[in-house]
Amino acid sequence: MSNVFYWSDPHFGHRFVAGQRGFSSTDEHDDHLIAAWTSRVTKRDTVWVLGDLAMASPSRALEIIRHLPGTKHLVFGNHDNGHPGRKDAHRHHKQYLSAFETVQTTASRTIAGRTVLLSHFPYEGDSHSEHDRHTQWRLRDEGSWLVHGHVHGEFDVRGTQINVGVDKWMDGPASEAEILAIIEHQEAAGFGTAAP
Repeated sequence: MSNVFYWSDPHFGHRFVAGQRGFSSTDEHDDHLIAAWTSRVTKRDTVWVLGDLAMASPSRALEIIRHLPGTKHLVFGNHDNGHPGRKDAHRHHKQYLSAFETVQTTASRTIAGRTVLLSHFPYEGDSHSEHDRHTQWRLRDEGSWLVHGHVHGEFDVRGTQINVGVDKWMDGPASEAEILAIIEHQEAAGFGTAAP
């Protein structure tokens, strides 16, 4: 049986983020992320990475991704060279496709009869500012569930927004079963629309 997982903001090779996460080096940080991934994901599974794979050149991060188990899909984040907010983004897509089955700016999945959108960005909220940045790239909140990253440790869940950033999921990508449990909990609290 295969499983589907979601994770965002690995920031492979990013010294500042590694330090913020309590690691003494990028190697220690990246080794932890690799171990966390491989502890949960098998070659039969699918992983959606919701952006910010690396801070600068993605070459090292893509090499890591190529060797990790599972079928991988990438939703670009603002730090990914393939994101449309970056200069000549389209020229970088082929490089990302060397490690990912697909690359896109957003995606949509169905989880237990519910439409769940995938984006790097939340509907609202940010990690470094009281004002939302990158608003031109954010999806409009029309009531669908949204699995995202970008906010690092700012919040876990807010209404119909579910943060799957590494900072909140240090032990590995969030499984679809875990996402469904969060959705059901939030629905019981009055958020979203329960599946028929």
